[in-house]
Amino acid sequence: MNFTDIVTVAGTRRTGDGYLVADARIARTGIQAYAGAEIGRPEMPTVRIYRPGAEVFSEDTLKSAAHRPVTNEHPPEMVTSENWKKYAVGQTGDEITGEGIFLRVPLMVSDEEAIQDIEGGKQELSAGYVCDVDFTAGVTPAGEAYDAVQHNIRINHIAIVRRGRAGSKVRIGDAAAPWGCSPLAAPRPLSDHHQSKEGMMPTKTIMIDGIEIEVSDQTAEIITTLRQRLADAETAYQKTIAIRDAELDALKAAVLDEAEIERRAEARAELIDLARAIAGDIKTLGLSDAAIRKAVVIAKAGEGAVQGRSDAYVDARFDMLAEGLRRKPDLFADAVRDGISSTQPSTSSAFAAMVRDLERAHLAANPT
Repeated sequence: MNFTDIVTVAGTRRTGDGYLVADARIARTGIQAYAGAEIGRPEMPTVRIYRPGAEVFSEDTLKSAAHRPVTNEHPPEMVTSENWKKYAVGQTGDEITGEGIFLRVPLMVSDEEAIQDIEGGKQELSAGYVCDVDFTAGVTPAGEAYDAVQHNIRINHIAIVRRGRAGSKVRIGDAAAPWGCSPLAAPRPLSDHHQSKEGMMPTKTIMIDGIEIEVSDQTAEIITTLRQRLADAETAYQKTIAIRDAELDALKAAVLDEAEIERRAEARAELIDLARAIAGDIKTLGLSDAAIRKAVVIAKAGEGAVQGRSDAYVDARFDMLAEGLRRKPDLFADAVRDGISSTQPSTSSAFAAMVRDLERAHLAANPT
């Protein structure tokens, strides 16, 4: 069965060589009402036909939307290779994407007359497609009742039309009866101040918690704005949480345990003692460890020794000055450095006298 849906030219622009490129929402999910006589059910005033997302976004449907002819008004027959030159004024691209409940297709219009029609206000598009209709009633996951389901949707062409049946920028519908069936759209009376020139309220179908809701353009804009504000607030909240967590991590890293505090205190005291041992009564109050080492080097070697030098160089100079103080003294090495010498008086004469006294002891006891 042949169908048409009305959509809107969006984001049009001219290329450098004069062609017009645009985006179009050419199909949507959900339920649409058709006149029973158009669908082959004249006994039914209207037929609610359900188009599942699985059908709209199926691989075959997506492929069928690529490289389709664009026509100026619906042709009286399906567009094929035999009549393409007669009807086509452009074609769709191949970057077919889903956008919420809609199928979005890029297109290019290459015929100047058709481009001028669009720029002159003929800015609605109507997708012509074929599909199978299964007249099995049911209820959608969102709880909406339907009379039939569309399957095997295949896009044939995209027509530029003056005005769809709904007279709305996004509502589905078209008055292209010669080509195929199109959804119904009941007029909605408004005050003279707000009524559009077609006598219809511009509407949009939006998805809220998985349920399709049709609202006015103004309401849709408000909902979109509120959604964006909510998303922005959520982003700001997550950013605040991230900053707080980072600050807590920084605080935890800055807090030292008792062992670390004691180790640092001992290292500081050792540095101060070493500095004073090298350079005398050097002032260390209020100086960092690096500043103390630098002051010691200056005290021993002058300002020129550190001018223009890196901290690593100053540390090395300090370590060289402290090397001798850190090394433990070797008493034996110090004793033999200049050779062994005795400081005790010689005992050879005393020993000889003692020997003589012992040899003569008996003579004193027995004098002759």
